[in-house]
Amino acid sequence: MTRRMVVFGALLTLVVFAAPATGQFNSHDPGVRGGPAGAGGMVDGLTDAQKTVFAAGLDDFNEDDGIASGLGPRFNMSSCGGCHAAPAVGGTSPAVNPQVAIATFNGANNVVPPFIRLNGPVREARFKYNADGSRDGGVHALYVISGRKDSDGDATGCTIKQEEFGPQLNRNNVIFRIPSPVFGLGLIESIPDSAIVANQQSTASLRSAFGIFGRPNFTLPTGNPNRNGNDGTIARFGWKAQNKSGLLFAGEAYNVEQGISNELFPQEREENADCQFAPVPNTTTNMEGATAADILSDIQKFALFMKFLAQPTPVAPTASTTRGRALFATTGCALCHTPTLTTGPSDISGLHMQNVNLFSDLVLHAMGPGLADDILQGGASGDEFRTAPLWGLGQRLFFLHDGRTNDLKEAILAHRSAGSSRFPASEANQVINRYQNLGEGQKQDLLTFLRSL
Repeated sequence: MTRRMVVFGALLTLVVFAAPATGQFNSHDPGVRGGPAGAGGMVDGLTDAQKTVFAAGLDDFNEDDGIASGLGPRFNMSSCGGCHAAPAVGGTSPAVNPQVAIATFNGANNVVPPFIRLNGPVREARFKYNADGSRDGGVHALYVISGRKDSDGDATGCTIKQEEFGPQLNRNNVIFRIPSPVFGLGLIESIPDSAIVANQQSTASLRSAFGIFGRPNFTLPTGNPNRNGNDGTIARFGWKAQNKSGLLFAGEAYNVEQGISNELFPQEREENADCQFAPVPNTTTNMEGATAADILSDIQKFALFMKFLAQPTPVAPTASTTRGRALFATTGCALCHTPTLTTGPSDISGLHMQNVNLFSDLVLHAMGPGLADDILQGGASGDEFRTAPLWGLGQRLFFLHDGRTNDLKEAILAHRSAGSSRFPASEANQVINRYQNLGEGQKQDLLTFLRSL
């Protein structure tokens, strides 16, 4: 057993590192915690009108779209709530993947791709490159509406074919993404850019000592690759922080995942004339609506529903989770997974000057070739990902951007990756080395802490 003095900010902490002895206890992922979801409710302080819009947004979020309402022609799922389901509406992949049943629902002519499993995560597929070697990076929908006959309309005459994933899989040209939870979206949206930058600056020297850097995803009109185009503000939603706002996040997902055109994305992704059964943008503002909920388009209701979703509530601390939280800091995990940021002024009381316990710095980090997906989004490179918020992790079933594991320990170790000819080493390497040097009991405390979130 060795003892080392560890400096974390202004705090000097004594951490004991112990190599596990033969036959001793081995740490393990405690698994999905039981009890209430602790998520899916509204932020505090909403007005009656805001609560009504939240309820309307929840209904639309859960609604299954069909042929008559504009599903497809190419799609991944027929509802937002089908993918964002666990542990409550607004979360992520449920235990039973709805993408299996939807493949042939109502007679649709689809075959379930080999990377979609009944007990696996909901996934979208992207191709890294086109056949000519140029960049692709876009979502390739899993299914088509051909052959489908819904009670209020059918796809008679539409004969488009499902994407052929086999050749692309053989070329190692397919990467996957799983749904990211949308709890606390309004709180994240309300964090000022200055707070994100100040958080980076406050720990810059310590992060540098750990080999951690990171940068926001934004693109200046002047060409600086680190700022969001035109307005120069920091984007923060999506696996690569590629989307600036909840409304953009909603509009893009509605179009990409369900194939439903809308005010933000008015063109169909598949413009085959034989497959257009709702030929105009399928959801727009209703100028004749009698109430706010009637006037708002679906994507506006989705965005407000997500905006008003409260942040997940962790379980009460125990001796083990208290020790684990301290180790989370001293090993360096908190240098990227910032426990708390604070919102700025807001006319919504539940979003005004609130502590956001998201466990993320909301910036991009180079994660090495082990996690690299070789997809460029905004200013994000092929090995860069936004630090995933950890709130609600205690009840998540699948981990990492592609859902490759359901074991928390495996997910942690996947953050470590040596460099290659294409991508530099992961910024998390020193942190994961420190985690590995913890005693097994300490690792267990850290894992138990994470499963308490």
